[in-house]
Amino acid sequence: MAYDEGLAELMRGDLAELPGLTEKKMFGGLCFLQHGNMICGVHAGGAMFRVGKENEAAALDLNGVGPMTFTGRKMGGMVDADDGAMADDRIRHELVSLALGFVATLPPK
Repeated sequence: MAYDEGLAELMRGDLAELPGLTEKKMFGGLCFLQHGNMICGVHAGGAMFRVGKENEAAALDLNGVGPMTFTGRKMGGMVDADDGAMADDRIRHELVSLALGFVATLPPK
């Protein structure tokens, strides 16, 4: 699965000032990592965010956000945002904030 390069550029802009930011092609898309820990990834049709299990319900309450399924299984602590959610600055920034809050609790890799 290819990822949306325009969406990748949007996420690069949102995360530009983040220390320790790297990009890595994974899961058929492009993932953004902080100190080796995945924050989010873009794919065709939207993006996935690693918000952590304690933030999952708050993320799922946002319009256009659903559970992340990979190979047919729900991935706890991960959510998927459709193109509409990603185009909405407020929703996208809330997802980024939830993901960064979770990733900040993890040790660097």
